[in-house]
Amino acid sequence: MKLGLNIVANGAHAAGWRMPQARADAAMDIRLWKKMAQAAEKARFHFMFWADGIAVRHSARDDDELSYNARIDVFEPMTVIGALAAVTERIGFVASASTTYNEPYHIARKFASLDYVSNGRVGWNVVTSWSEQEAYNFGREAHMEHGLRYRRAEEFVDIVFGLWVFGLWDSWEDDAFIRDKASGRYFDPNKLHTLNHRGEIFSVKGPLNVARPIQGYPVIAQAGSSGPGQDLGSRIADLIYTAQKTRESALTFYRSVKEHAAAAGRAPGSMLVMPGILPIMGRTRQEAKDRFEQLQDLVHPRVGLPTLADTYGDLSAMPQDGPLPPPLEGSNAVKSGHEALIRLGQQPGMTISKLYKIMAGASGHNMLVGTPADVADQMEDWFLAGACDGWNIMPAFMPDPAYEAFEWLVPELQRRGLHQTEYSGDGTLRGSLGLARPEFHSRGYAR
Repeated sequence: MKLGLNIVANGAHAAGWRMPQARADAAMDIRLWKKMAQAAEKARFHFMFWADGIAVRHSARDDDELSYNARIDVFEPMTVIGALAAVTERIGFVASASTTYNEPYHIARKFASLDYVSNGRVGWNVVTSWSEQEAYNFGREAHMEHGLRYRRAEEFVDIVFGLWVFGLWDSWEDDAFIRDKASGRYFDPNKLHTLNHRGEIFSVKGPLNVARPIQGYPVIAQAGSSGPGQDLGSRIADLIYTAQKTRESALTFYRSVKEHAAAAGRAPGSMLVMPGILPIMGRTRQEAKDRFEQLQDLVHPRVGLPTLADTYGDLSAMPQDGPLPPPLEGSNAVKSGHEALIRLGQQPGMTISKLYKIMAGASGHNMLVGTPADVADQMEDWFLAGACDGWNIMPAFMPDPAYEAFEWLVPELQRRGLHQTEYSGDGTLRGSLGLARPEFHSRGYAR
């Protein structure tokens, strides 16, 4: 199975930073991330993965409520990747970048450059953004409507790497730069291709002023689980990142995206599905249970309630041990996350406080509590059942749970023959993941 390390600021659990052993300032300490990248590489993780938003994203009612949120200060991920690539050799790095609040040329140029800086070890997680705060930072009065976001995303990725024809990453053929000192000719003009794109939303002439990436295209990840998200991911993605709470839902999702990929003309093995998982581990089950309860008890209502606000509105005046009200109509939040939250809220016995602790704990991802062997059991079960191709490990806080994954969980998986003991491939992230290098002018959906 493939393993990614999902980096969420001060930890994937919203209250994790309050744990006595947590580094509350982890988010802005580059020395910590360098050390962690090296440790993840030693544990033979395939990549580190960054979600990202271009704003202080929140649903707090005011600054006082916001002041309890520990996910405020975060590094811009592409900058961090440049630093971590310099102190590692084989582990890959996948960064989120929005198609709603960026321009195609910028993204194509930055990721092509990072591919060279890292010697072919980067990936782009294509996201459409979800928060109103991002809209306010880019001259908009409201976040772009869901359908328009995905139309923009389709055209955006078509420009960068070409769904139907070549994109900016194919501006230059692999051997275009001849750099012939004798003749004085720097590149072969027959191997330069100018895009001249004019579409519904974008107009981009090209060419890109970076050579064709080492990997052909950086690895493409995508995290949308809604209908439009699955449609886009099935055509463009090498990696699908998803939140699945149960084995049954994971099996259904896995089959669905693989069927979508086949309908788009892709081989099943050309796309890897990797759900997020938040392990709460201890040397014994009781130790793990105690840590889980400690984490959940640390979830402040002013942190928990805003996690439900986009779907249910302001619940602060309602009994916290009471049932959920009907969800809001027409939410413009992440569609798949909105729907998953509603399903959780409909479970028997669910209360407002129970639901916000679930969301603060793992944002809808699967949380496993137990010994390393217990966690490995479920990871193995899902993997062998065909519910996933690997996992994105989400440390609850920083840095201890990450190192527990490296030092406790990885050896258990390796003992079972489920995780690599050495890197494979040609040194690139694509090679490590067993993904083919796209040939020049290859269509994004047919890799």
